[in-house]
Amino acid sequence: MAMMGAINPVLMAGLKGDDGWSLKDYVARGGYEQLKRILQSGMTQEDVISEVKKSVLRGRGGAGFPTGLKWSFMPRSFPGDKYIVCNTDEGEPGTFKDRDIMRYNPHAVIEGMAIAAFAMGATRGYNYVHGEIWEIYQRFEAALDEARAAGFIGQNILGSNFSFELFAHHGYGAYICGEETALLESIEGKKGQPRFKPPFPASFGLYGKPTTINNTETFASIPFILNMGGEEFLNLGKPNNGGTKLFSVSGHVNRPGNYEIPLGTPFATLLEMCGGMRGGRKLKAVIPGGSSAPIMPAEVIMDCTMDYDSISKGGSMLGSGAVIVMDETVCMVKALERLSFFYHEESCGQCTPCREGTAWMYKVVHRIENGLGKPEDLDLLNSVLGNIAGRTICAHGDAAAFPVQSFIKHFRSEFEYHIEHKTCLVPKDVQWAGSGFHKIPA
Repeated sequence: MAMMGAINPVLMAGLKGDDGWSLKDYVARGGYEQLKRILQSGMTQEDVISEVKKSVLRGRGGAGFPTGLKWSFMPRSFPGDKYIVCNTDEGEPGTFKDRDIMRYNPHAVIEGMAIAAFAMGATRGYNYVHGEIWEIYQRFEAALDEARAAGFIGQNILGSNFSFELFAHHGYGAYICGEETALLESIEGKKGQPRFKPPFPASFGLYGKPTTINNTETFASIPFILNMGGEEFLNLGKPNNGGTKLFSVSGHVNRPGNYEIPLGTPFATLLEMCGGMRGGRKLKAVIPGGSSAPIMPAEVIMDCTMDYDSISKGGSMLGSGAVIVMDETVCMVKALERLSFFYHEESCGQCTPCREGTAWMYKVVHRIENGLGKPEDLDLLNSVLGNIAGRTICAHGDAAAFPVQSFIKHFRSEFEYHIEHKTCLVPKDVQWAGSGFHKIPA
């Protein structure tokens, strides 16, 4: 089971592992009680949105935008269909929390989406599931069948006048489909490429109708927020950072896995929960929010708490909560080469700065790693990334540029050593090997 220890667990509370995901298990834990309460107590849409705002739940997919505020953007008086979409296209390297929510607690996602649909007056919903986790898609479909048979999804839910249909949609593994408008294009059967904004999805989304997109963990948090109350959920975390969050910890730790901790927990505490550094080696650096987040040296991250504001102040971003831990055996040039290759490969090609720039960044880093670097290459990389970031339709260009910028900023001496000595600063006999991949000729 990938879900590990927790402090004040919310999403993970009472889970039994792979055998405890069914409707019967979820109901035994108090599942669907909040949907019942809303539909049977006369709560209004404003009541629900107000409680979510009190919780200061920030989007768990990466951007960290306040969820209640996002829900309030949905036009109330729109006469036709409105949609809500769950983004389970978990393609960010280092992230594996959403698939475990879907594996162990899928009904929390379903109830959260149904509550969100009520609050925003949506009639239909889709859960877009990453194409490489087919068994998770099947698990969610099975949970949907249970919920529909029990009357929690469909027409006139629980005898009310509220109707909501929910469907799973299987993606095909493209990283770019994690971008919300590319995801909408994919659901519509088109090529997964981001849309120009504005218009924003709240006014022109799926099939041209008002649409709200939230992350899997965001929707799964909703029933628990309404159960405990928005203020109590907020108080689990810290001001402007409400509640607990799942962190996917990977890399050179003794116990990698998903850890649910209150926002504002010191990074040192999370590292201790993971059993500390593997082999007793020294911490060198951490990517705190998925591979697109700027890297943080050990001395910086050790002074941070795990929340949006502290990590931002430290020069990075909390992102999806994917914590990639690197020890002293990691060659930063090799690590950046791997990341640059990924973002080059995953560019959808729509924007010239991204399509061409990601290839050039990879080629330059690749030649530095392979002993062909030139003294001017570091300035060249900074010039190229400066012509990508902020110049594309979506944030993929930024996602590709931020790692390059931060690696050079914090570990410039390693790159300079590579260029001057045509070899790595980290001795080969202790160097982490990483994983092989196809390389483009420099």
